[in-house]
Amino acid sequence: MKKYLITSALPYANGPLHFGHLSGAYLPADIYARHRRNQGGDVVYISGSDEHGVAIMLNAKKAGIDYKKYVDGWHQEHKEIFKAYGVEFDFFGQTSAEYHEEEVVKWFHELNAKGLIETKINPQLYCNDCHNHLPDRFVEGTCYKCGYEQARGDECPNCGELIESTQLKNPVCKICESRNISEEQVTQYYLMLSKFHKEYREWFSTKKDLWRKTVYPYVNSLTEESLHDRAITRDLDWGIDVPLAEAKGKKLYVWFDAPIGYVSNTKQFFKESGRSEDYLLDWWQNKDVELSHFIGKDNIIFHTIIFPVMSMASGQAKPADEVPANQYVNLEGKQFSKSTGWYVDAKKALDDFGQNALRYYLISLIPENSDSSFTWDQLQVKVNNELANNIGNFMNRCFKFFQKNWAEGMDAELFDGFAKSSYGEKLTVDLKAFNESVDGFHIKKGLEQIMAMGFDANNYFSDQAPWAQIKADKNEAAKTIAFSTQYALVLGVLFSSYLPDLSQSILKYFDAVVSSEQKSALYQGDLSVLKDIFAKGFNVEGSVDALVPKIDDKVIKALNEDLKTI
Repeated sequence: MKKYLITSALPYANGPLHFGHLSGAYLPADIYARHRRNQGGDVVYISGSDEHGVAIMLNAKKAGIDYKKYVDGWHQEHKEIFKAYGVEFDFFGQTSAEYHEEEVVKWFHELNAKGLIETKINPQLYCNDCHNHLPDRFVEGTCYKCGYEQARGDECPNCGELIESTQLKNPVCKICESRNISEEQVTQYYLMLSKFHKEYREWFSTKKDLWRKTVYPYVNSLTEESLHDRAITRDLDWGIDVPLAEAKGKKLYVWFDAPIGYVSNTKQFFKESGRSEDYLLDWWQNKDVELSHFIGKDNIIFHTIIFPVMSMASGQAKPADEVPANQYVNLEGKQFSKSTGWYVDAKKALDDFGQNALRYYLISLIPENSDSSFTWDQLQVKVNNELANNIGNFMNRCFKFFQKNWAEGMDAELFDGFAKSSYGEKLTVDLKAFNESVDGFHIKKGLEQIMAMGFDANNYFSDQAPWAQIKADKNEAAKTIAFSTQYALVLGVLFSSYLPDLSQSILKYFDAVVSSEQKSALYQGDLSVLKDIFAKGFNVEGSVDALVPKIDDKVIKALNEDLKTI
């Protein structure tokens, strides 16, 4: 059985998740994990809260609570949002946990023993008014690459450049807002990426024809000539202590410890679930395991350069096979921003529209090759015109017509022939193409292919016109409904990767006749199992309710008015 180790970027425990996060990293990975399980693969899907770093320290202080309580609060809120949107991790851990620190310390010692960690004396900004060192997000200023005026001391959110804080123009202390800033010389520990350039490039060259065009050329341009050493420690009071006697008072910085969270969380998952596999030998060091990191473009450098070097150089893990990084999802063309109020409350949206509608629209927005934009108007159009009219309408008409005219059910022979009919043959080809798309991380295309199959089912039902057939030949009408029912079953199985709640609402009618093995076969395009599924005939039992409610114009108008007031 093929093994798949899937990760989503660790969400930072410092604020609410918005639609850009969900569409960019978590829904794609959730779909891919479900997809591989539907194919019969052995899947482990891992993530967890990223809980160290300066931004958390600043906001915890502003909130007047201790760091641990602060991150625990956001950790719980994120877990609730993921559950509400149907994102199902095998394990969602915390980097503030003791088990994580144990794993990080082990990685540090391995890298240090191999000469990949050294000290350097370098300038650091210092605030002369509040008397604090200003690493990373303790300082903001104008980006020296793109001119963005609110670049942070670790990264520019506009151009994605990793920032040297001492090169920022017009720096401002984020603790006291002072501009009375000078430089001081400090000693920090560095990950000597430059020493691993040759080995890194040998590995990276194997990704040329595999990784996305938005990923490989960008990383190639950054690493072709050399790799730049990066400081991995800070003088802070929140984080994992550097495990050396001479490094008292220094903490390992967040970007070093966070990606190791994928590994530590996998170890903890096996411990808590009682599974007997070794998290390293059977998974993280196993060359036969497909390892995929689902991230946004702001995390490309960490997952394609720094973490792969850490993994290979330490010997603790294999580097990633795939890094399907997505671009940004914006709101009405502008970046989501909690501070300015330009964002959508993901909790309230669920109350308004439900999981199916939001997952459907957000999946359609997955920015695989370029930025996309969320709008309330397009949400309504996509849900009403596609999901409701195409899928919901077809299922409702099929099941209700079945119940109305064959209340005692249909005999098995009526279901014969679908797989080998022209409709079944086309569906088989489409199912194979769908699997190839999602296998290749084309998640959005996979949804489009499902909807095209739904369109075929809808057209078949309408073209056959069973309401007219039944007046002349009830047997012909029965055949139409039997074929439509098989279309419905296949669509219900396919939606289990994309819209699990909708899938369950469809598949509940088939629970008594179809096994998990048969679902897997159908998912992969083997329609021959339909003969066994319907070998004893079939009946639609239970109430047939509308699966996809349409979105009212008044709701969308009110939400658009709310945006105008921001």
